[in-house]
This record gives sequence, C-alpha cells and structure tokens, in this order.
Amino acid sequence: FRPALKKAGLLTRDARMKERKKYGLKRARKAPQYTKR
Repeated sequence: FRPALKKAGLLTRDARMKERKKYGLKRARKAPQYTKR
C-alpha cells in the first residue's frame, strides 16, 4: 500500500506555510482600508 500512496503523492510533506506579516499591512496581504484622503 506504500508504493501506491507514494505514486499518488500522499506521502510528500506539504511545504505551504503561512506568509509572514509585512510592515504597514494588517496581515500578510490584507492592507488597511483605502481612503482617498
């Protein structure tokens, strides 16, 4: 059952991580509310 899982790619570690919070932004990508003035 292992080789079958390996072929399906279910044993590989998911490398996706939470993106780091940036300076001047509320979160990694969420920017503070835009105001014209």
